[in-house]
Amino acid sequence: MAGGFTRLEGGVNFVVQPVTIQSLKEVVIQTLESWILSGDLVIGEKLPSERILAQKMKISRPVLHEALVDLASKGLVKIEPRRGIFVNDYRTHGSCALLSSLLNFHQSDIDPVFEKSLIEMRQLVEVETAKLAAVDAGNEDITALNAIIESEKSIDSLSIEELVTLDFNFHLQIALASGNRVYPLILNSFKAIYTHLTTKFFTRYFHTKVITEVISYHSQLYKAIIQHNTQLAQEIMKAMLIHGENYLTGGSHDN
Repeated sequence: MAGGFTRLEGGVNFVVQPVTIQSLKEVVIQTLESWILSGDLVIGEKLPSERILAQKMKISRPVLHEALVDLASKGLVKIEPRRGIFVNDYRTHGSCALLSSLLNFHQSDIDPVFEKSLIEMRQLVEVETAKLAAVDAGNEDITALNAIIESEKSIDSLSIEELVTLDFNFHLQIALASGNRVYPLILNSFKAIYTHLTTKFFTRYFHTKVITEVISYHSQLYKAIIQHNTQLAQEIMKAMLIHGENYLTGGSHDN
């Protein structure tokens, strides 16, 4: 499957990254992002004028301007009319749109503090979505969750890519079933980073009991939701997230 996982002889799996052709604007955005996130451009620093910066980068001003507008929407820069463009502190001014850029910048080596922050966010948001889903899940939500649970029963024949997709869809469907309009948007905003971490997890523990335990948590949570047991739904979601964190960070190794 293009852009997915390929199984080599002996059951070895590796990630095949999709080949994409970047636009000039995307290249400029990534270049400027790397300068800011690496600290080459420091917080509060004023960038050269668009005319001068475009000349130095050997690009047109319209392309540069579009890239700067994109960076401003992410909270990386601040465009002040008649004053210039300044580097923002993304921790204070950054938006969810910046998350994918942070992942791309760190690539496979995610900042441990950032990874811990993501896990803490999930525990806060997803325990709540589990509780609300147990209250508000409708027939369509139950049907969608059941379809995921049924697909996961074929665990032995699923690829890592399929496991990652099913796992994300399960958590997203819980958020949708909560009835809250914002929670699904939050999860989708984190999707690139979320699936990056779960790919690491499923790759490390592929064909071990750890993955079976994850699937079991999904089934237990599904049952708690259809039984409208809010307390149990919260407890299972919390236990599942702690389970994932322990194995992802190396806290548990019993396969």
